[in-house]
Amino acid sequence: MAKLLLSVHVLAAILAIGPVAVAASIFPRYAREPEPEPGAGAALLHRICRGYAVFGILVPVFGLATGAQLGVLTDAWLIASIVLTAIAAALLATAILPGQARVLAAPAGEVVPGAAARLAMLTGTFNLLWAIVVVLMIVRPGSTTGV
Repeated sequence: MAKLLLSVHVLAAILAIGPVAVAASIFPRYAREPEPEPGAGAALLHRICRGYAVFGILVPVFGLATGAQLGVLTDAWLIASIVLTAIAAALLATAILPGQARVLAAPAGEVVPGAAARLAMLTGTFNLLWAIVVVLMIVRPGSTTGV
């Protein structure tokens, strides 16, 4: 059962977090340019981020189930991963997605000053948090199940 839960957890992470990380990273570039047509460019990237963010809820759900199955829920590496995942999710939900929505709500052709740079910084932080979580998941310092 642990192998099945871990497989679903890893697949959900790849298929949900990956697209959000890429789309959110590309968004600031398109935020600096007027939309060539409604629903293209930045608007499409925002929809991708929103949609996959909802799907991304499966990552911690199956991660916690896997941790419980393996009996490692109290290990420091997993607690650190959970905290970093919560911070990344909060950053996405409270800063990145609303920031993208504000850029898209601006009148056509008007660029929100500093918005693209701020979104690039926030997205970089979001991606860095996920990179740290991935390393913790692979290395698992102090884990009895680690390599």
